[in-house]
Amino acid sequence: MLQQKILNEDDKKILLESIRDIKDFPKPGIIFKDITTLLNNKEAYKLLMNHLEDRYKDYNLDYIAGIDSRGFIFGAALADRLGIGFVPVRKKGKLPSTTVCEKYELEYGFDEVELHLDAFRDQKDARVLLIDDIIVSGGTAYAAANLINKLNVNLVEMCFLMDIEFLEGSKKLEKVAPVYSVLTI
Repeated sequence: MLQQKILNEDDKKILLESIRDIKDFPKPGIIFKDITTLLNNKEAYKLLMNHLEDRYKDYNLDYIAGIDSRGFIFGAALADRLGIGFVPVRKKGKLPSTTVCEKYELEYGFDEVELHLDAFRDQKDARVLLIDDIIVSGGTAYAAANLINKLNVNLVEMCFLMDIEFLEGSKKLEKVAPVYSVLTI
C-alpha cells in the first residue's frame, strides 16, 4: 500500500501565506483565492511542486489530466517531473479532433468539458491523476472525472491545491474517486 504523503503544517502555512485574497471578486460577498501570487513566488511554487512530485512518484501513473485552465499549470509541470503524459481537459469547443464531452451545472446554467477520444492513446486501464487548483462546488471536476471514466482508464485520484471545505464539493467528488487537497480552507 502507498504511503499517503501530506504537507506538514509549516509548509502549509508557507503556501497559504503565498495566496492572495481578493474581496468581492467576481461579485460582492466572494473572497477569491488568487493563486497567481503563489505561482510568482518561486519558493512557494517549488515547495508545492516538490510535494506533489514526492506524493505521486510511486503511484505508477501513466497520465495527468489537468482541468482548463489552472489545472494545466500544475498538471503539465508535474507530468514533466514524473516523466509521463499530460492530457488537457478543455472547455467545449477548444479541442480540434474527435471528442467526448460532459455537461455540468453552473450557478446560472450549464457548461461542458471535453477530452479527445484518444487522449490516453487508447491505453485501457491507464492510471490517471486528475488535477486542478481549487474545489468549490466540485461540478467541473466531477464532469472531468466522468469523462475520464468514459474512456476506460483508471482514475487513481483527484488532486487540488485547495478545498473550500464549507461548500462540500469534495464530498461530491469522493463518490467518483479519492480526493487529495494540499490545503483546506
